[in-house]
Amino acid sequence: MKKKRFTPEQIANILKEFDNGKSVLEIVRDHGVSKAAFYKWRERYGGMNSDELKKMKSLEEENRRLKHMYAELALDLKLAKEIIEKSFKALR
Repeated sequence: MKKKRFTPEQIANILKEFDNGKSVLEIVRDHGVSKAAFYKWRERYGGMNSDELKKMKSLEEENRRLKHMYAELALDLKLAKEIIEKSFKALR
């Protein structure tokens, strides 16, 4: 099954439909999204407008990139320490 990506505007509009009285089953059927995804969006983004949602998505992406950079730097540091230890032992 192909994973669909919804823009922040689309997610905000889907959540507004629910707030305006449309049932979950209708929303799921109309937009092709699972109930689990809808409830996850509702829990995570409920009450936000599309601008706030865009900002949150960009912050989540930046956080993901920073975590990846940190992991790479931690591996580089560990490797450098091992090299220094080996060269130090070789000098003795």
